[in-house]
Amino acid sequence: MVDVDILNSIILLLNYIFVPALAYGSQLALGAIFVTLIYGILRFANFATGDMMSFGTMFTILFTWYFQSLGINLGFLPTALLAIPLAVIFMIGYMLLIDKFVFRYYRVNKSPPVQLAMVSIGVMFVTQAVVRIIIGPSDRRFFDGEKFIIRAGEFKEMTGLNEGLAIKSTQVITIIVTMILVSALFWFLNKTKTGKSMRAYSDNEDLALLSGIDPKKIVMITWIIAGILATIGGALYGLDKSFKPFTYFNNMLPIFAAAIVGGIGNPFGAFLGGYVIAFSEILLTYAYRKFFMYILPESMEPDGLVQLLSTDYKFAVSFSILVIVLLYRPSGIFKGKVL
Repeated sequence: MVDVDILNSIILLLNYIFVPALAYGSQLALGAIFVTLIYGILRFANFATGDMMSFGTMFTILFTWYFQSLGINLGFLPTALLAIPLAVIFMIGYMLLIDKFVFRYYRVNKSPPVQLAMVSIGVMFVTQAVVRIIIGPSDRRFFDGEKFIIRAGEFKEMTGLNEGLAIKSTQVITIIVTMILVSALFWFLNKTKTGKSMRAYSDNEDLALLSGIDPKKIVMITWIIAGILATIGGALYGLDKSFKPFTYFNNMLPIFAAAIVGGIGNPFGAFLGGYVIAFSEILLTYAYRKFFMYILPESMEPDGLVQLLSTDYKFAVSFSILVIVLLYRPSGIFKGKVL
């Protein structure tokens, strides 16, 4: 028979590390795939990634509020799921507009990737300003996003354990939607004619053009996919936590770290890189005192928090991993394009 203290320690880790890291990793994975697609196909680092996710999330919130004002909802599921498709349309329109009036000029003139990256910083500030003007800089909530499949108190009553397991519907939705979206994207890139054209254009632009591939079509589809990823990834993050424009700007570091760790230009590597960063951040900043109190004899129980790093240094974990990977394996865990 399994010891009760061991069960309590397992539930503790599930509740505070495993489940949150899976949800957070899924959100980072979508952002990292966004980064890696833009880098792999359009050949520049898009520093506006976080604020583009913020832009899509903003429209998701506005449409969610509108549906809620009309009394339209999905019952147990968040109303935001109805709003996301409309927000995606607005996000795609915004991205195509930005590409037409900003990025296209530099692409046509064969500007170096560094210049395009600098231009993306300008786009970042403009996008951030638009978001703040429309919805404001404060914390915004979806109102019906914080629904629990199971609460900690209910779990304790059912099992008789000291530790409770709380699982939010948004965490489950995040993981399921991410798996469906990523599977559909990988199928599209590997099995469809357009997807194969995008991969060919990414591998060798000149050869792809000689093969008759239309670069305008490839660019447009890339921005459409990026718009879908940015809106859904941003909305899932906002549902799971809350929406604050500056938070999305801060998320740029872990998103880029995930893309580079996995191998920038490699969508599958970016997907896994999201989970590597998420688990690393949470594992290294969690206080393990209570965990060790369950598994160690009373005489050996720790006095301190047993925390490697304070949660204030969460982004330092991402930065450290990013630097280590760039120093020792620039192509990433899964071989991507060398920066």
